Amino acid sequence: MTGHQDAEQTHRIRSMFSAIAPTYDLLNRILSLGVDVRWRRTLVTHVPPNAGQVLDLACGTGDVALEIAAARPGCAIQGADFSLPMLVRARSKIRAEGRAPLISLQNASAEDLPYRDASFDAVAMAFGIRNVVRRDRALGEIRRVLRPGGVALILDFSLPRNAAVRLGYGFYFHRLLPLLGGLISGNFQAYRYLPRSVEGFPPRHEFVRQMEAQGFSPVACEDFTLGIATLYEGVRV
Repeated sequence: MTGHQDAEQTHRIRSMFSAIAPTYDLLNRILSLGVDVRWRRTLVTHVPPNAGQVLDLACGTGDVALEIAAARPGCAIQGADFSLPMLVRARSKIRAEGRAPLISLQNASAEDLPYRDASFDAVAMAFGIRNVVRRDRALGEIRRVLRPGGVALILDFSLPRNAAVRLGYGFYFHRLLPLLGGLISGNFQAYRYLPRSVEGFPPRHEFVRQMEAQGFSPVACEDFTLGIATLYEGVRV
């Protein structure tokens, strides 16, 4: 892609997520049968106990940031997202839970982070890397803002490894999910985009290699719920 095409695609994805912000949390719970909450909580258990500064990248409506605040009360958390409507909802939730002193929010792109080198002990990114147009650039930025030895924790959807599970999941993902998501959110395009984006994401071993190429080692991956989601953990060299 050219730079202009990259910018256009990023704009389309940002607009789409901004449009579904009002129903984003509700649909996450309905479409995953609530298991997305457990996935995020498991991610947070991998945040180092002594982490002082953590970046929640592509923070959306703030679920991961709030989980980190609950699990690591001494930690300062920076949330960043490219969608302002998502951040507005995150701010409301953070204030409602009394976590505003611990969590700061900023409108920022994963491809161009406005933070100094070596600013964070950990970077968490849940269901965001799949939506980044220039993925290698984002991984490079994550490495840049991590301190040496810091941890990148990247959670996203995967295709199940088991063929039978993948077949049933494919029916749900391509038929039921877009219909339910579209009816509830009023945005059918966004929930048709979701399965396409998952199928377009690199296989696990390829994404591990991408992280390694950007300066993370070792990199490990762990599947959740029959391989529907995968957590990638890489240490900044």
